[in-house]
Amino acid sequence: MSRPQRPARAWQRMLSGRRLDILDPSPLDVELDDIAHGLARVARWNGQTSGPFVFSVAQHSCLVEAIALEAEPALSGPQRLAVLLHDAPEYVMGDVITPLKAALGDHFRAIEGRLLGAVYLSFGLPAEPPAALARLIKRADRTAACLEATALAGFSQAEAATIFGRPDPVPDSVTALLAPWAPEDAAARFRERVAAAAPGTANRPGRPCQPPAEDA
Repeated sequence: MSRPQRPARAWQRMLSGRRLDILDPSPLDVELDDIAHGLARVARWNGQTSGPFVFSVAQHSCLVEAIALEAEPALSGPQRLAVLLHDAPEYVMGDVITPLKAALGDHFRAIEGRLLGAVYLSFGLPAEPPAALARLIKRADRTAACLEATALAGFSQAEAATIFGRPDPVPDSVTALLAPWAPEDAAARFRERVAAAAPGTANRPGRPCQPPAEDA
């Protein structure tokens, strides 16, 4: 008699000890240290950028927050936190470039959306940001992409403007954030920005991971 087939594993063990189900994520399994560690090691632009280090998603997130604050200086702590975490699913899904993400379709976007919702809920935010904040995040994200494209990824100004739109003007203090950081610095600075937006942010003790013997 054949053994019943177990469902395919869809969870990942995190360094915190959490076991995150990528297809059905729980806010209880989301940790800031896991996010910061992962995003600091995920490359924007598939790593096709100049500089001594990759330009990480953690650094991109700090750049997007800085751009958003230039546009809306009165952003509250929770609003800044939503900006900083807008790409958080990439700590387990990676940074899939936009043309490929479009080809992967709705199923991929649904997984990404569930992960983002779980992250937001974990930090006490609504699973989806209000429409006005979502528009600000998208605008700041596109400005960041245009700046990164021309400063780091080899795009001409005209090509970047055609794809991403013309970026909002930003001061030198913001463009200085385009110099790539080492992964350890990116993780630390991302955590610092999250802590500034949400004072008292602290990790919960991890839930032990107990995989089946053959997955250990």
